Order: sequence, then C-alpha cells, then structure tokens
Amino acid sequence: MPDIHQRAPLSPDLLRRMDGYWRAANYLSVGQIYLKDNPLLDVPLTLAHIKPRLLGHWGTTPGLNFIYVHLNRMITERDLDMIYIAGPGHGGPGVVAQTYLEGSYTERYPDIERSRSGLHRLFRQFSWPYGIPSHVSPGTPGSIHEGGELGYSLAHAYGAAFDNPGLIVSCVIGDGEAETGALATSWHSNKFLNPVRDGAVLPILHLNGFKIANPTVLARITPDELDALLRGYGYDPHVVAGDDPTLMHQAMAATLDIVFDKIRAIQTRARTGSDTATPERPRWPMIVLRSPKGWTGPKFVDGKPVEGTWRAHQVPLADFKNPDHLRQLDEWMRSYRPGELFDAQGKLRDEYASLAPTGHRRMGSNPHANGGEVLVPLVMPHLSDHAVDVPTPGSATAEATRVLGGFLREVMKLNLAAANFRLFGPDETASNRLDAVYQVSGKEWMAAAIATDTDLSAQGRVMEILSEHMCEGWLEAYLLTGRHGLFSCYEAFIHIIDSMFNQHAKWLKVSRTIAWRKPIASLNYLLTSHVWRQDHNGFSHQDPGFIDHVANKKADVVRIYLPPDANCLLSVADHCLRSRKYINLIIAGKQPEFQWLTMEQAVRHCTAGASIWDWASDTAGEPDVVMACAGDVPTLEIMAAVTLLRDYVPDIRIRVVNVVDLMALQPQSAHPHGLDDRDFDDLFTTDRPVIFAFHGYPAMIHKLVYRRHNHDNFHVRGYQEEGTTTTPFDMVVLNNLDRYQLALDAIMRIPRLHGAVEAATARYWTTMERHRLYIGEHGEDMPEVRDWRWAR
Repeated sequence: MPDIHQRAPLSPDLLRRMDGYWRAANYLSVGQIYLKDNPLLDVPLTLAHIKPRLLGHWGTTPGLNFIYVHLNRMITERDLDMIYIAGPGHGGPGVVAQTYLEGSYTERYPDIERSRSGLHRLFRQFSWPYGIPSHVSPGTPGSIHEGGELGYSLAHAYGAAFDNPGLIVSCVIGDGEAETGALATSWHSNKFLNPVRDGAVLPILHLNGFKIANPTVLARITPDELDALLRGYGYDPHVVAGDDPTLMHQAMAATLDIVFDKIRAIQTRARTGSDTATPERPRWPMIVLRSPKGWTGPKFVDGKPVEGTWRAHQVPLADFKNPDHLRQLDEWMRSYRPGELFDAQGKLRDEYASLAPTGHRRMGSNPHANGGEVLVPLVMPHLSDHAVDVPTPGSATAEATRVLGGFLREVMKLNLAAANFRLFGPDETASNRLDAVYQVSGKEWMAAAIATDTDLSAQGRVMEILSEHMCEGWLEAYLLTGRHGLFSCYEAFIHIIDSMFNQHAKWLKVSRTIAWRKPIASLNYLLTSHVWRQDHNGFSHQDPGFIDHVANKKADVVRIYLPPDANCLLSVADHCLRSRKYINLIIAGKQPEFQWLTMEQAVRHCTAGASIWDWASDTAGEPDVVMACAGDVPTLEIMAAVTLLRDYVPDIRIRVVNVVDLMALQPQSAHPHGLDDRDFDDLFTTDRPVIFAFHGYPAMIHKLVYRRHNHDNFHVRGYQEEGTTTTPFDMVVLNNLDRYQLALDAIMRIPRLHGAVEAATARYWTTMERHRLYIGEHGEDMPEVRDWRWAR
C-alpha cells in the first residue's frame, strides 16, 4: 500500500528512539542465544564468551520485536489495555527481551536486574540447563500462549477477548503456523466476536517467507490471492512490507494508526448504536507484515545467503571453531550499537526506556495474562435442586447429562452478570443433552441467520463450532485470562485435541512452580456419547482411549471421574467447576440409565472416590468375590452380573465396589487422590478375586493398581477395540464386558466353585448363541436384557 508507506507519522526524534528500542531488543535477543559472558561487549568476543550449545531461534525474533515496539507506542498514546500473543514457535528471545526492557521481567525475577550483572544472568539462563526455554512459556511475563507447538495462537487470542470488552489482544501469527489446520480454522473466530461485549483481536500475519527448511505457502501465493483469502475470511487486511528499517517504521506506525482507529470506530458504533442486542458483524482489520526472515542479522555466512532465507531460522552462526564466525557474531552484535543504548551500568538509557508503557499497561504486566489475579469465583446452584429422586437403588431412570444440563443452565443464569462462564462444544450441546442451557443463553453467532435457525444469539454464551481445536483453544484462553468454562465432546473425537491438552497440562505443571502465576479455574472436559452407547454409529465412534492419555500426565494436574449415575455426575461437576489449576476429565452417558444413589449418598461416594455399595453387597464376613466397576455401563453390567450370580449360586458372598474417582486406585505416593493401602485393602481385600468392569482399556486398571497388595487377583474387563454397528448390549458382548461373562469370570476364580466351572461355561456359550440369534432376527436386545431390573 504505497500511500501508507509514504506517510510519516513518526517525528525524527520518535523514529530514532523507537529504532533504538528495537535495536536494543534485537541485541538482547542475539545475546540470549549466543552469550554466556561479556554481555555489553566490553572486550572483543572470544570463544570463552560463547555458549557451548546453541539452541535458540533467531529467524522470527526481529519481526516479533518490531511489532512489540510499535504496539507499545499504541498503548502509551491511546492508553490501551493490551496483551501480546506470539504465535511463532520459538520467538522466546524477543518476548523475554521486551519484558526485560519494560521492567516487568525484573519485577517477576528480581535477580535479573536491569544492570550489567542482570544482563549476564539474562543471557546465561536462556536455553541453559534448568534455565528458560527458547519459546514463550509460563515463566514469561505477559504470556498465555505456550510456544513450540504451532497452530493455537489465534484461537487463544479470541478466547482471551471473549467477555473482555476493554481488552485488545494482539496476535502475531507465523506464516509457518498459518499452515496448520487449527490456525486455518481459527480465522473464523471473527464470526463469534461480539463488538458490544467482547474485546478486539488484532491478527498480525507475519510473512517472513520460510519455515525450518522450506518456503511458506502464504508467502508464495500472489498478493492478490492472499488478500482475497483474508477478505474471504471476513477481515480487512493492511499490508506493511519491506526491509528498510526507516521506511518500515513509518509504514507500521501509519498502519497501526489506521487499524486502531477502525477498531475504535467498530466498537463505538456497536456500543452506542440503536440495537446493541444484535449488532452487525464488522469486518475487523488485520495486518500482514512482510519482512525478511532473520532481519538485521548476517546477510551471508560462508558465502551463502542467510538473511531472508530459511538459513536464518535457528542459529545463523554456529561453527565457532571457524574464527570468521566469531568475527561475524561480534560485528553483528555491535551493529546494534549497544554503547548508545545501555549506560555503563548496563541499564537501558532513559531516552529509550521512556517509550515503554508503565504499570499494568505493560504487556508483560497485564493482569489478564495472569488470569488468577482477576478470577471471580462462580456462584453455584444447590445440588439438591437438581437431584434425581432415587427411592431405592435402581428404581429410577434418568439421562445423566440431561440432568447436568439443568444444573449448567443455573450456573449460566447465576453468573450472567459476572459474564465469566461459557459452555464450549463442537455442535453437540443438544446431542449431548445439555440443551437446557439454551433457556438462559443461546449459541453465540455473529454471522448471517435465517428464519428457521434456532437458539442463535449475538449475546450467546454457548460456543459451538464443528472444530474441537477451536473449542479447546477458546476455552484454554478463556481460563488463562481468569474465567470459567466446560468443554463437552463426543468421547471418540476428543483425541483431536490430544496435543493441545498436552500443552495445557504442561503449562499448569510449570505454573505450579512459579509463585507469581496465580491459580486459574480448572479445564473441565465432559465426554459423553461414549464408547458403550455408540452402537448406532459404529466402530468409528468407539474409543475410550483419552483416559489413558490423561492418566499419563502429572498427578498434581489431572483428575479422572467416571460417575455411575446422574446424582454422582452432579456432585462431580459441582466439584470440578469450583476447582482450580487442574484438568478434570468427566465421562458420563446421555442415554436413560438406572439411578443408584440419592444425592446425599452420591456426595459421600464421590468424596470418598471409591466405596463399597453396602446395599448391593453381602456384608457378613469376607466376600467370595469383589465385583468392582468404574463407569455407568460397566456399573450396569456388574449389577446385572451380581443378580445372575445370586441366582446361580444362592449362598455366594459378594462385595460390590464402585469407583468414581479413577485416581483413587493409585497409591497416595503416586496421586494425592489415591487411597492409602489400608483403605484400599478394606475395599478390595488382600486375597479375594476382584472382577473389575472398566469403561476404558483394561490395562489402565492394572497400571493403576499394580503396586497394591491384591493386584494379582484383579481380573479386568473393558474395551478391547471390538465394535461395529450393533445393539447396545452386543457392544459389551463383543468386548467381553457383558453380565454373563462377568458372572462366569467370578465363578472361574472362586476356589470353592471350581466344580461349577464346566457347567457355567456351557451355560455362558448357550446364552451367547441365543443372544446372537435374537439380535440377528429382531434387531434389538433380548427381553431379559432390555427388561432387567435390579432386585435384592
């Protein structure tokens, strides 16, 4: 845009100072990557000053620094409330340098003072054993976005902006990152951003042309094609392109003036218009920044071009056995003229330092980027108001998630004024029986609507888009900026965000070691439409493996709950929504199922994590067998197996144990929710057979209990990767989790019943033949299965 590049909004003095600030940030970035000593280049560089392992990334860093400096001008001139999300994976040197220059880094880490010795520690800690990583991390002030893994920056930006009307989220998107599926979908977040009640997101697509070793797609398509793509997404793109620092400073400053004028106009028009309830969806501005990869770095190394090529991606100079490389590094760092920028004590000179915002206006010190500082607790409804009436165990039926939907409706209602709770899900809220929330809040929607649409609202608090990546990214940032939420998803497809879950779990783990990171609300997953009730959709929809994925993370971060009925689901959900700094995985069905516990019993059971169901057990003396279960369908099959066993063996002594908190099975030394050995033995005995029906893969139970006294007597049934389109009961039959198999398992393992095994086995196979013939002829399960009721 030539007109922008010809404008010169920066005075000569301001241009000089801003360029100096940028040079200072670049100098600190290079110093972090390379130096362990001699931070102010008081003497010529020698090999003794260079780190033995060079692990940083230079290529994206000067662009990140350039943007940060210019956003600082916007903040100070317009008094903006802004945070900065750095999407390029390993841009850590730049963001650390910027927060150091503005002072927020030293406030968090007083030993990294703004002095010569502070600079020495700043440089040495970077990519050093037990120092700081080369990407933005929880330890970086002002960050809510873990670098390294790409694709989530824009979803995080929008999640932070929801319900933050005064906040502007500047989001730098690397052109490599822009090739990921998650980022490509995230452009559509603008259809969910309400300019009346939400903040603004400023996407800055940073096109420096290359990934690790290849060109990037968006940098190589024509400018017209790129412009059409971005306008097709609904944005108003403004281009800043070039490599001359003076011209680029003026162009960026002019562009930002225009962009922020447009953002202010959009918000003013929406918030003061005649119909703020249904504002028109605006075309939000964004910036495309084209600058050389490795800008201001070495142009050639060993005769090969570096600046503006893929060779600038990581460490442009690496062979310091070659004295020419050492000379080039010395020249490169001195090209930023550090003597002009830092005084003799190593502090940034006031004429440059005064450009930074102050207090919480500094992006490294913004409270929204440390969400626990602004967290408002949820107002919670009373559990008793939503409890299912259970006169006796098994006498009532209910759809557990529909009951939860009523509870979430009240959570939504009670917290409307605080605007700090949203429900997230990929087009499945109604399918997952949570649609009672629509009575309080519709589905957020800023795109076009037609007469037959239902439950859409520009003021909605239910976030639905058919992308698990988007739901996860929005919710993560919503939590990281101090709010609360829940993510509902089909169990089989939550794996789509496995890697995003990993990153959030790691963020929480590291945050626990950082004193200034205040606890945020927990990330809560509700997985329903689960493996045992996906008989109609078939094998593609049948996978309980997310349990295993979650269980592998640190015990101080993850919790896994398998409530057996609706009242237990209410108790678990209430606990999880109140909790802090965890990832809570809740798995519950949406189909009508028997209800086992009253609300009072459910609260006690969920508090214990695992308990004996006395009303289903023979409490006199030691049991012949322990029938254990975790999950709603496994609980049903265990209860039915118990009735079969009492019919087969009238004098059998059975103990029924239900596990709702899966981590209770681990020893306390492995997980804080783990039962101590005495309590575990009181439940499962030390020498009796345990038939365990489990919702997921059987190996998980063995993994959790292998150190327990009675582990060798555990016989676990669960999902065995068998499934198809069939009947509900045939699903458990295919995986040997059915009541007839469980009853046979018990008879086979009770020593005194050894003589009954042959007859019991024959009876089992006769029943299985009858079952298969019946479903093949009638297309539904046998009456004895469909009509079964608990009786004692």
